[in-house]
Amino acid sequence: MHSLVFLCAQKVVSHHATLRGALGFLPKDLYPVLFKAAFMDKRTLALQDLVQTWPFPVLSFQKLLRKCQHCERALIRERPNKLCIQTVILGVVTYLIKTLEDRHRSKSKGPRLQILDMTGLQDEGQGPETMSLWSRTVTLAKACLDISKQQSKCIKRASKRRKGPYNSSMALPPPQPVSVDVWVDLFVNSTSYGVLKDALQINSSNALRLRCRNFRVEELSIASTVGLLEFLDPAGVRQVDLRFNNLGLSGLRVVLPHLAKFTNLASLKLPYSNIDVRRLTVGMEGSLQYFATQLSRLACLKELNLGSSRLSGKLTQLLGDLQSPLESLELAFCYLLPSDLAYLSQSLHTPALKKLDLSGNNLSDCLLQPFRVLLAEASGTLLHLDIMECRMMDTHLGTLLPALCRCSRLRYLGFFGNPVSSKGLKNLLHQTIRLLDLKLVIYPYPVDCYGEDLPWPPTSSQLLDGSVDEEKFSRVNNELQQMLLSANRADAVWTTNLCRYNSLDNSIL
Repeated sequence: MHSLVFLCAQKVVSHHATLRGALGFLPKDLYPVLFKAAFMDKRTLALQDLVQTWPFPVLSFQKLLRKCQHCERALIRERPNKLCIQTVILGVVTYLIKTLEDRHRSKSKGPRLQILDMTGLQDEGQGPETMSLWSRTVTLAKACLDISKQQSKCIKRASKRRKGPYNSSMALPPPQPVSVDVWVDLFVNSTSYGVLKDALQINSSNALRLRCRNFRVEELSIASTVGLLEFLDPAGVRQVDLRFNNLGLSGLRVVLPHLAKFTNLASLKLPYSNIDVRRLTVGMEGSLQYFATQLSRLACLKELNLGSSRLSGKLTQLLGDLQSPLESLELAFCYLLPSDLAYLSQSLHTPALKKLDLSGNNLSDCLLQPFRVLLAEASGTLLHLDIMECRMMDTHLGTLLPALCRCSRLRYLGFFGNPVSSKGLKNLLHQTIRLLDLKLVIYPYPVDCYGEDLPWPPTSSQLLDGSVDEEKFSRVNNELQQMLLSANRADAVWTTNLCRYNSLDNSIL
C-alpha cells in the first residue's frame, strides 16, 4: 500500500528532466521518499541526481529502504538491484570529485554528505540484476582508488594555483576537509584481495573511506587475513566471518590475537576451520587452551559459529570462560558428546540463547535426553532452532515435542533431512501450531514418500539422494497446508525448500 505522497514521488522520479530542474526548490524532507521511489522503480538517472545533491549528512540504506509510512515494501530485505547500487556509488563518487574541485577553487559551501551506510543489504541468491556482497566490495574498493587518484590531481592543481608570479606562495585560505565514510559489509577472497588491500591501505588519507561492519573472508591465507584485519577500524567491526580458510588450531592461534582490538565485536564465525580435537597432541592441547583464552577476551561476543569443527567433549573448555552469555550458538556437525550438551544446559549461555544450531549431530541416540533438557532450559528465549540431519525418527520427535512446545517465542524450525514419516510430520504440526510466533518450518520429505529401496534407517545422504514419489509427497504437503488453514495459521510457512526462505530475517544481532 502506497501513500499519496509516495505515488506522487514515483511520478516525479519518472520524469528526470523535471526532477533535475526542481531539485533546487524541493524541501529536504522529500528526499527520502524520492530516493525510495527511484530505487524501487530503478530510476537510475533520478537516483544519481538525488545522491549528488543529498542535503543530509547521512544516507542510510537501512533507514531509506525499510518499511515506512509512505510505502510498506521493505526493499532492504530484498536482493539489491545491481544498477541501483552502482548508481548510488557513482553518485557519491561524482559528488566527491565535484566537492574536491570546488574546495580547491574556494567555491565550496562545505560538504553535505558525510556517511553512506550500505550495511544490511541482502546477499542471498544471485542473478543478472542483483549485486552480490563480493561485487559490492570490489566496486567500492575500485571507487576508493579512483577517488584517491582524483584527490591527488586536485592537490597538484591547487599547489600550482598557490604559486605567485615570482614563485612566491600566495596567502590562500586552507581548503575545507571533505570526505565520505562508507559503512559497509566486506567480503574478500583470493580474487578480490589485491584491490581491497590497496583501498584499505589509503583509507586514512582518502576522501572516500571504507568503514567495515561485517568482515567475511573465504579461502585466504593466514598472512593475508591478518594483513587485512590490521587495516580495519577497531571500533567499527561487529562481525568477523572466517570460513573455508583451513586455519586449524595453529592458524587460529595466529589470527585470534588480532581480533582482540575489535572492542565491539559481537559475532565470530569460524565454520569449516579444520579443527579436530579428537586426537590432540600435547602441542594441540596448548593451542586449544590458547583458543579458549582468546575467545574469553572478546567481551562483547554474542554470536559464535564453530560449525563443522570436531569439538567432542571440549565445549566446557572452549566456552566456560566467556565473560557474557551467548545469544547465538552454531555447532552444526561438531560430533558433540552428551557431556557437551549437559554443560550447555547448565551454562550461563542457555537461558540467553535466541539461536541454536545443532544440525548434523546425532540426536537420535545418547544425545536425545541431554538435548531435551537443553531445549527446556532455552525455551524462554529461543527464536531460531536448527536440527537438520540429526537422524531423528518419529519416536525421537515424540520424546522431544513437550520441550519443543514450551518454546513459545520460536519463529523458525529447521528440521530438514530427518527420517520422519508423514504421520510424524502431522503430529509435529498439530503439536506446534499453538506456537503463534512460529512462522517458518523447513521440514523433510517423509520417508513413506520414498521408493521401497530406501535403506532403514537411512543416512542423511541417502535421504538427499533418494528418489521421492512426487505424487505421494504432493498429497502429504496438501494435507499439511490444509491443517494450517483449518487452524487459521495461513501466516505460517511449512516447506521443504531450503533456499527460497534464506533471506528471512532471523538475525539476533
